[in-house]
Amino acid sequence: MKKLLLLLAIGYGVWNYYLKSSDSPVISNIGSDGGFLSQPVVTQPLTAPAPTAVSSRYSCDGRTHCSQMTSCEEATYFLRNCPGTQMDGEGDGVPCERQWCN
Repeated sequence: MKKLLLLLAIGYGVWNYYLKSSDSPVISNIGSDGGFLSQPVVTQPLTAPAPTAVSSRYSCDGRTHCSQMTSCEEATYFLRNCPGTQMDGEGDGVPCERQWCN
């Protein structure tokens, strides 16, 4: 009987780990002190905060190269916020070092 309970507990743990989506809310009726709560508590999983707009002057418009930028600030915005940019050859987070951000 103990082996069956252990097997079920391991199976449940594996099921939780691999099959449950990390985006779904967590429902628990166990309090922070380990006791049972009368009402279940629903919590949302931790997620990264949404990126904040660096400047409203810029928007992702398809430009990807340094030659298409007009300033270091603009190149930095594009590198941090827009997909597919090709402005950081060294991978150090500083775009257009030869043209704008030197």
